[in-house]
Amino acid sequence: MKLLKIFSITFKKAFNPKYLFLVFFLSLVQLSVGQELNSTVTVNYQQVQGSNLQIFKTLETSLIEFLNQTKWTNKVVQPSEKINCSFTIIVTSREDNRFTATLQVQSSRPVYGSSYESPLLNIRDESFDFTYNEFEPLLYNRNAFDSNLVSTIVFYAYIILGVDADSFKKFGGEAELKEAENVMLQAQQSGISSWQNVVGKQNRFLLIDNLLSPNLKLYREVMYDYHRLGMDYYTSNEERGKTTVEKNVISLEQLFNKTVGNYLLRIFFDAKANEIVNIYSGGYRTRFQGRLVTILKKISPNNSSKWANIEQ
Repeated sequence: MKLLKIFSITFKKAFNPKYLFLVFFLSLVQLSVGQELNSTVTVNYQQVQGSNLQIFKTLETSLIEFLNQTKWTNKVVQPSEKINCSFTIIVTSREDNRFTATLQVQSSRPVYGSSYESPLLNIRDESFDFTYNEFEPLLYNRNAFDSNLVSTIVFYAYIILGVDADSFKKFGGEAELKEAENVMLQAQQSGISSWQNVVGKQNRFLLIDNLLSPNLKLYREVMYDYHRLGMDYYTSNEERGKTTVEKNVISLEQLFNKTVGNYLLRIFFDAKANEIVNIYSGGYRTRFQGRLVTILKKISPNNSSKWANIEQ
């Protein structure tokens, strides 16, 4: 019901408790709607042979509806505030209802005063095996593990929500990241290695464990300062924006010194490497730009060819 109709009922029946209750109820409905994600899903099945390929299209449609029609938090979200994200499933083999696949998860957030979206996540999950029967409903039970397909998708949905919230408010995504942790804890009963604490394995367990670790909280502080105090000022004050981003990227050296091969550094630079190069390849030259490049080569050597494009 439109708000104008609600107001009309209110004025005509102002002293009728029945209508006052109706207005109150409809107002609550208005506040409760508004899902948080604007997600695309692509299921790539080019490596799979078989007759019934329609199952992949059905899965794709079901996941799109599941991600975009689920109310993930109690926040009131306007259409313009939805998080742009994508899930790309590459199926490498299939046997009956069992699938072997990899999963690419990406998300971004808008930069204030511009049409640019800054990437937040670009995660490749190499171990995404699941079972799926065509047309089966995708249901999530937060108190038990039922499906690796659903649990994995829900886990990354909450990672997306948590990291996004952290970029707008310092530690603002705590509740969402705790939900992701709960998914992991419930999924551990499955025995699937991606949910387990395996030494040297960069998996879902390690991702959420690191994001919530008090010893690694600098990462989440950087995510806020980099975006809210750096990128969001870039359009109106390039010097301030670039200087703040530089300061925060340099501070990530502290994480490198804590844990060699830190998973969070990989997560950060998989999303941010190209953006950092673009920021420092022209325009205002920051005071410590040379030091920035030196530290980037140290803490993210896999991107050394990209860092070579930054002016020193």
